[in-house]
Formats: sequence, C-alpha cells, structure tokens
Amino acid sequence: MNQANDAPVSSLHRALQIVRALAASAETGLRVSQLCEQLGLTQATTHRLLQQLVEEGLVEQPPQGKLYRLSLDLFSLAARAGDQGGLRALCRPALLRLGASLGDSLFLLVRSGFDAVCLDRWEGPFPVRTFTGDIGGRVPLGVGQGAMAILAHMPPAEQEEVMRFNVPRIRHMGALDEVFLRTEAAKARSQGYANTNMGLIEGMAGAAVPVFDCNGQVVGALSVGTLSNRLNAERLPVVVDLLQREARSLSARINPFDRSLRRVSDGLGAASAARPEPPQGTMVVNR
Repeated sequence: MNQANDAPVSSLHRALQIVRALAASAETGLRVSQLCEQLGLTQATTHRLLQQLVEEGLVEQPPQGKLYRLSLDLFSLAARAGDQGGLRALCRPALLRLGASLGDSLFLLVRSGFDAVCLDRWEGPFPVRTFTGDIGGRVPLGVGQGAMAILAHMPPAEQEEVMRFNVPRIRHMGALDEVFLRTEAAKARSQGYANTNMGLIEGMAGAAVPVFDCNGQVVGALSVGTLSNRLNAERLPVVVDLLQREARSLSARINPFDRSLRRVSDGLGAASAARPEPPQGTMVVNR
C-alpha cells in the first residue's frame, strides 16, 4: 500500500482519537491546545480534523467559544447502535446458566421510572411467590431484593428523589418506611448485594446484585428467588458469587443507549413471545 492510500486511514485514526478524548471530557469540553497535548498532534492537524468533525455534525463548538464538545448527532448515532440485540437477549444466557447451576428461579429486573419491572425470568423447580409476579410485573424501587439492589446503587440525587416519591406508596406494607429504605439501601450498597427478607411473603427468600452498563450506571438487577430453607447463611455466599460473576460479565457489554432501558415495553413484548411454559409443579403467585 502506497503513502497516498495510507493518508486517509491515518486521518481517520486521528479523528477517532479526538472523538474519544472529547468523550472522556464530555462535561467540560477541550481546547485545541489540550487535544494537542493529550494526543501528540500538531495544532494544524488537530484544528483541521476538528473542523471536519464539526462539518459532519459529530463535534460542536459554541459561538465565540474555544471549547469543543461531542454533538447530539453523535449521541443519536450511538442510540441507534444500541437498538441492536436488546437487554433481554443479552441477559437470557446468564439466566439459563444461573438456573442450571442453582436450581432456583432467576429474575432480570430493570428500572422503569420509580419502579423495577421484571423483564425476564427462569422458572426453577420450586414453587415461588414474588413481588413482581410474571414477566411485566412491576414493584416500587426498594421493595424486594432486586428492586433494592437497583435503588441502592443509584446516584445519590436520583436515589433521594425515588425515596421521596416511593415512601408514601409503600407505607401500607407494614414495616417498610423511609428509615427502612435508607438503612437497607446503605447496607446493600456497602455489601454489594441485597438479601434482606422483608417478611412480606412468608417462606420466601432471595438475593440480588446490581447490573451496570458499560459506563458504570446501574440499569437493573439479577435476582434469585427461592424457599427460605434453600438460602441459608452457608449457601448465600455461593449464590451471591455466581450472581456477581454473571453481572460483571454482562455490565461490560450493556450499551447505555439500549432501547429496552428506555422503553421497557419493547423488551417485554419480545420476552412474552419467547417465554416457554413453566416446569410442571411450579406455582407463581402475583404480589
């Protein structure tokens, strides 16, 4: 390949370096001089590539400003890329592996506003009762291990708003109040999982771990639901370790622009259509 053919590839590589550098400083933006220093490019090359990116609508520079930032058009492209596949399809193999290893019912919960919604589940051989019930069921964030795992790992400002909104919604549930939510959220965040039995469904126990996207933002939870005598102090660490391994593997592959994170109903439609019949003897009671 001759030098003339190498030039476009080199320019593309440098332009992508600029895009990544701007992404790393998305909140503040960067000056030409800062980009030159970070990337080791000349000012002329950096300025030329920035102007080309601006012309393509991928980078913007406010009028009379010296800072460059990524544009909304670039985020729009990323959002379209996130429509491929889907969260349920990505997580389904993890539910199957966990179900085969643990022999209990597994749940994938995602956040939807002030609630957690069951996006998918794997039916274990033991009869279980849950807060969300079947796929599509929802519960206020903080109620149940999966919803608590999500609440506990939300940014503090969002967590405060959710608690303020949900406390009046759960006051009829016995001991569930603001003190309970704050105490259990702090505990779940500290230990990295939620397992408190709230005593609202007799004979049931569970544990859940948060699932993050590739940017480190919590988007859902993997949860196991089973009989109380199957989740004792000896078995709990084994269950949590398996859940956390799968959650870590998923987090590296979850696109924050996945449409199912914004429109949960899209994922529910696919889940309902593909959901197999539960094993014989399994009973699920909506709660």
